[in-house]
Parts: sequence; C-alpha cells; structure tokens
Amino acid sequence: MMNKNTVLGWATFIMIVVGLGLIALGAFKYSEVAGWGFASVGIGFFAIAWVFNALKGRV
Repeated sequence: MMNKNTVLGWATFIMIVVGLGLIALGAFKYSEVAGWGFASVGIGFFAIAWVFNALKGRV
C-alpha cells in the first residue's frame, strides 16, 4: 500500500523527469525564444520537486 511519503516520492520523481524533458526540449528542439520558456518552466518543475522532497517525512 502507498502511504503519503511514497506518494510524495513518486511525485518528486515524476516532476524531475518532466522537468528534465522540458529543459531538453528547450535546449535541443527549440533554439529560438520559445526554448528559454521551456527551460525556465523545467527549472520551475525542479523547484516544486524540491518542495515535495522536503515535505517527505513531515506530512
């Protein structure tokens, strides 16, 4: 069974994967201004994943 910490762990992992995907899209597929937007949103996903990881064990 999944408890709250397991759910937060999976959410952190998924957010990191999506963030890496967005940064990769910004770096390799879109070389114009849209790439900067993709990369900044990917960094935002990393920030949210960091918060999820910090909440793990406290909830």
